[in-house]
Amino acid sequence: MSERSERPIGMTEAGILTIRGGAPLRGTLALPGCKGVSHRALIAAAVAVGESELANLGTGRDVASTRAVLGRLGVGITDTGDGRVRVRGPGFAGLVEPTEVLDCGNSGTTMRFVAGLCAGRDFLSVLVGDASLSQRPMARVLDPLRAMGAAVDGRDGGRLAPLTVRGGRLHGIRHDLAVASGQVKTALVLAGLQADGITEIVEPAPSRDHTERLLRALGAPIEVVDDRTTRVGAGPVQPFDLDIPGDPSSAAFFAVAAAIVPGSHVVLEGVLGNPGRIAYLDVLRDMGADITVHARDERAGEPVVDIEVSAAPLQGTVIRSREGIVDELPVLAVAAAFADGPSEIVDAAELRVKESDRIATLAVELGRLGVAVETRADGLVVSGRSTPASPPGATFASHGDHRIAMAAAVAAVASAGTSTVEGWGAVDISYPEFGAHLRALGGDAS
Repeated sequence: MSERSERPIGMTEAGILTIRGGAPLRGTLALPGCKGVSHRALIAAAVAVGESELANLGTGRDVASTRAVLGRLGVGITDTGDGRVRVRGPGFAGLVEPTEVLDCGNSGTTMRFVAGLCAGRDFLSVLVGDASLSQRPMARVLDPLRAMGAAVDGRDGGRLAPLTVRGGRLHGIRHDLAVASGQVKTALVLAGLQADGITEIVEPAPSRDHTERLLRALGAPIEVVDDRTTRVGAGPVQPFDLDIPGDPSSAAFFAVAAAIVPGSHVVLEGVLGNPGRIAYLDVLRDMGADITVHARDERAGEPVVDIEVSAAPLQGTVIRSREGIVDELPVLAVAAAFADGPSEIVDAAELRVKESDRIATLAVELGRLGVAVETRADGLVVSGRSTPASPPGATFASHGDHRIAMAAAVAAVASAGTSTVEGWGAVDISYPEFGAHLRALGGDAS
């Protein structure tokens, strides 16, 4: 039986954003903290023994889910009043058995990370999520945790949430993962930090390496053998302070908008510059985008950059998916819709098991622009513009998916008329400030 199940294509959340398109975007923008680093920083601070402080923590509901779950595991987390969050870490040994279910909301990151965290603790945890998360694949993390000695299970034969984790003594083993996944890798690293012996994780392709960068900077016993192999032994994590760089996936929406709306010039300040996370800029450059990246500094092993984008004519291309750009594919598909000539997105079957079936939902929403889209099992062919004129406005839907909502908003900004994005509340998952930031750059949105 497949790990994935069908979800209704029309699933939505409340709220409507109205955009009067065509106005160029201009100015400088600082983005909320990187969502992926925010999850990891909260968990690293929780398993450290002592007090850590985090600035510019991601503001979306997914990060809030991780924070709330850690609180139920006995981690003290408070706001300092100056935009920082203080975490009083009890270490692995100080985590406590939760007295209620651990609600991960819509966050697959939270569910997979916490499964690995709890796998080494001698207590029972029950992890639940919303309707969307309850259909996302979990066997890819439960199977290797089970092989390490944890008693884990889930609905549909262990494939889907809710999940139960009865942790205990773990032993390190070699994991050859079928899918490259920074989330699964992180879950196994967290388990490996609590296991006897060495845990080795081998992926079929490189995945996000935020966990390795952060934990190595904090003195954890992690060895990066090569870009596909990570080894971890049991050991502690040191408390730390971190000003989290801006989210590169959120930056992608404004980078594409600036690239496709004539007259635009935008600078995105203090963005996480991890090469795997800004690889979408190479795709845009291949399409003809005018992009300059300015190096700034380094924080907890991660480079930080400013991204400068000016409008330029784009050409269709072939976009080959990989783990590092899979979250940016929806907005890259919008760039393709405004490019001259067809584009092909390939090797992107993972889009089928995101918050929505993004291959299907992208086809529906790009079709509202009058763009011809051919769907395939693992991707899309997007026709691109047949004339230089901008398309008229349209009524878009989020399908309950934050990245589809924001991709639709970018399409609306580049359209000539007035558009609406229904189900706009979905953006609260990752980027609740999107509408306000669009207005700050000159977008006409309400």
